[in-house]
Amino acid sequence: MRKLLIVWSTEEVEVAKKMVLLYSSVILERDYWDEAHLMIWGPSAKILSQNSELQQMLKKVQESGVETSACVVCSDDYGVTQKLQELGVVTNHTGELLTHALQNDWKVITF
Repeated sequence: MRKLLIVWSTEEVEVAKKMVLLYSSVILERDYWDEAHLMIWGPSAKILSQNSELQQMLKKVQESGVETSACVVCSDDYGVTQKLQELGVVTNHTGELLTHALQNDWKVITF
C-alpha cells in the first residue's frame, strides 16, 4: 500500500496554497497514493486558523479523503485548538503519528 504523510509546518501562505493544499486535494482521486494524511504542525496551525481561503482549500482536502490532524501542543500555544477542531482537524500529539510513519511503510514529506 502506498501511504503518504505530509507534514505542513510553514506559515507561508503561498506554499500552502500552491503546494501543500493543492497537492493534498488531488492525490487520492488521481490515485497517486492509496492513503494520505496531512499533519498541521507549528506555524501552519496559526495561519490556517486565520485564513478563510486556506480553510476552504482544507475542506476540499478533507472531502477528498485525506485525513487531517494538528499538533495539540502547537495549537494550544497559539490559542487555535478550538478553531482547528471546528474545521474538522483532529488535534493530538502528532509526534506519535510521525514516529509511526517513519518507522513503517509511509513516505514522509515536509513543508
